[in-house]
Amino acid sequence: MMPVALASTSAVAYGISDYLGGVASRRARVLRVVSVSYPLSILMVGGAALLAGGSPTPVGLGWGLASGVASGIAVWTFYLALSRGPMSVISPITAVLAAAIPLTFGLAAGERPGAGATAGMALALVATVLVSMEGRDGSSAQHGRLTRRLLALTVFSGLAFAAFFVLLAQVPAGQGLWPVAASRIGATAMLLTAAVAARESFRFPRRLLAIGVVIAVFDAVANGAFYFASQAGMLSLVSVIAALYPACTVALAITHGGERMRTVQTAGLALAGAAIVLLALG
Repeated sequence: MMPVALASTSAVAYGISDYLGGVASRRARVLRVVSVSYPLSILMVGGAALLAGGSPTPVGLGWGLASGVASGIAVWTFYLALSRGPMSVISPITAVLAAAIPLTFGLAAGERPGAGATAGMALALVATVLVSMEGRDGSSAQHGRLTRRLLALTVFSGLAFAAFFVLLAQVPAGQGLWPVAASRIGATAMLLTAAVAARESFRFPRRLLAIGVVIAVFDAVANGAFYFASQAGMLSLVSVIAALYPACTVALAITHGGERMRTVQTAGLALAGAAIVLLALG
């Protein structure tokens, strides 16, 4: 039950962070937003690591750092793909890869969920695709079709998200939050490198700094919750729950962003709820 609760917390926090990042990106470019939020998340996770204790090892920190590099690459390529192609296609592809590959990895490593949990994971995969399907109106309609090059970029982003989940789950037990801090360092290094390469401005208005703090809080919670979920439970189970984060993003866009829910997204949210129940009971 605890791994399910932690993974669900991770999904909610990831969803809130993504929603706020999307709102902030309407006023500033994505790389400027993450150039604020990611360095702040290092400070937050580092402070929490000091309080939580633990005995970090080079191996644990190495896994954490590698997962952060994968996370930074995933975010960079994901938003690059979204800026060039249809969100209604790109988002489901990345989301299902982020769920399915860690699931396959866990099963190949010998994890054996019960029948109820297996059914829940299958529902969660379907729900992840459905809730990620944006409408073809608004901003998404302004982008072109999914070319081969853009499809390759999208798949690469999904693989990087999956790698983040798998790599962070490899950290040995008893190391506290230090590997998560290392992960945030790796992600921040990648994204700041991208920002410098894109010649982004590092002069931030107060409003962007304020929302960056909030995004950093939820980003830190999301990564910490997933880390502890993967320590306490099976990767095959917690990864598919964490990958349900688009459900929270969609819900916030509807309740606070004035967007309308499509029928397919309603079905996805219903399946997500059923999946969580089955996973908790299984």
